[in-house]
Amino acid sequence: MIALKRILVATDFGEAAAAALTYGRELTRIFGGQMQVLHVVDDLAARYPMDMYPGGFAELQLDIETEAGKRLRGLLDDEDVKQLGAVPVIRSSNVPAATIARYAKEARIDLIVMGTHGRGVLSHALLGSVAERVVRSAPCPVLTVRHPEHEFLAPDAMVPVAKS
Repeated sequence: MIALKRILVATDFGEAAAAALTYGRELTRIFGGQMQVLHVVDDLAARYPMDMYPGGFAELQLDIETEAGKRLRGLLDDEDVKQLGAVPVIRSSNVPAATIARYAKEARIDLIVMGTHGRGVLSHALLGSVAERVVRSAPCPVLTVRHPEHEFLAPDAMVPVAKS
């Protein structure tokens, strides 16, 4: 039997990530697990030379992380926290795919759920895909969800059928 007790939803706050969060919630309910929701913010100190911003990036980085944390907590409702044990997680990095995979390994995640934008071939070749990189480097299975996605989740599907 497959046991998915620790489910990680990676989000960039986009529409595809919102669809992935819906899947993450439902899978967490079905398997009786715990859901973690991860957002990776840009690490300014690693991206820009320190002389570009004489005061340093520490305060600006903290502000960015604080705002991302508020936004992340705003995605989670009371049911997410109480029933699914949802935990918001913020990490700073300039390599989101590696950070997601590393976090999944450290937190012993059983499944990563994330959105994908479904870019065209040329755009994908030039820009790459965070989701594709996560699929290649993750220590666990990865479910990618496109938006708009094929709707598998239906309210009726969760209602038990009475046996006669």
